[in-house]
Amino acid sequence: MAKIGVMGCGVVADYGHLPAILQTPGLELAALMDPDPARLAHVASKFGNPPAFTNSQDFFNSKLDAVLICSPAGAHLENIKAAAEHGVHVLCEKPLAMNDEEAEEAIAVMEATGKMLFTGFVYRFSPVALQIKKWVEDGVVGDIRSLRLIYIWDLHGQYEQDTAGNWIVSPRWQGRMVEGGPMVDCGVHQIDLARWWLGEEVEKTTVAAAWVADYEAPDHVYLHMDHARGAHSMVEMSFSYGHTARNPISHFSYHLIGNGGVIRYDRDGYILEARTGGSTIVVPGASEKNFHGMHSAFSEALRTGAPGHLPSGRDGLIATQIARAATDRAIADRLQARLGDVK
Repeated sequence: MAKIGVMGCGVVADYGHLPAILQTPGLELAALMDPDPARLAHVASKFGNPPAFTNSQDFFNSKLDAVLICSPAGAHLENIKAAAEHGVHVLCEKPLAMNDEEAEEAIAVMEATGKMLFTGFVYRFSPVALQIKKWVEDGVVGDIRSLRLIYIWDLHGQYEQDTAGNWIVSPRWQGRMVEGGPMVDCGVHQIDLARWWLGEEVEKTTVAAAWVADYEAPDHVYLHMDHARGAHSMVEMSFSYGHTARNPISHFSYHLIGNGGVIRYDRDGYILEARTGGSTIVVPGASEKNFHGMHSAFSEALRTGAPGHLPSGRDGLIATQIARAATDRAIADRLQARLGDVK
């Protein structure tokens, strides 16, 4: 039984990671850490009252085998370095760090200890993503030449009502836009899937974007990626698809076009199928996320030392590099266009 400690008791830990850890054979929730005593106490009481600490030294004195890092991104490097110092394996929520230099440092300190570092790309472990991976590897629709990965939604709305009933800008919407917008926040999952499904690196990228709201980062982004062996991926991400609508709607889909057919997933109805020259294969769909699947893979990796499908720290860095570079390029292109208009 691997003793797991969780650093950071926010929303994602609460609804996703902690329930999965408790339900995964081979894992024991051995400790929690959060600097906010009230939040720590609330989460601890909700999940069986494991030992709970507000400082990392007491937390690591629990003699853990591995840690899950769900703290704010600004604390990821500090927490990874503490885990390395105490010789434990790490599964870290994305992004791995605040910038490329910090991510490289995180990867290096873990490599020096010989312990495993994984990035929490939970989309890989959906039954949908795993089935698509198998279909691609088996050549069910031939050689994949084009991928369209789309997630356009409202991020729960740009505006919300406060406790007094006043309409205000949603702190969640504003915060994620300030941190880089939809491609950096959500698009990293699709970038990772494209690399993983194809087994090909990205050699060239182009980007187009729109500003429906007026933040520095674009809120609707189209990323185009050329892969090493000629395939092309298009990732479309949005936080402004119905973001001010009373009744918003979202669209989440995968399309993989091969020279022998097409693979299609649509979250609306959980449709998952492969259409080939000989037949249409329809299998049960599922949600695009699977925390239980990721922690089952984590449990197996801790038992065997083999990563399986778990994304490495390097996978996390690459996906974030692509997303940030595309967003920065879109911002720079917009500024250049504005300067041209002034002239």
